[in-house]
Amino acid sequence: MAEDVRAEIVASVLEVVVNEGDQIGAGDTLVLLESMKMEIPVIAEVSGTVSKVNVAPGDVIQAGDLIAVIS
Repeated sequence: MAEDVRAEIVASVLEVVVNEGDQIGAGDTLVLLESMKMEIPVIAEVSGTVSKVNVAPGDVIQAGDLIAVIS
């Protein structure tokens, strides 16, 4: 079963830490966001394989936007 990782806030993508196909564990950082001059890591809540990365550095994302899919 795939797990969608969605943005919780409006932010800019500073860095994408993972790539499609990477094996990750719960607690691993997927991307770093910037909002109001603060760096905010997006953390995986489940272990698995990153099947899709939907953002790139410099993207501006809205709350609810898809960041990645973990399967």
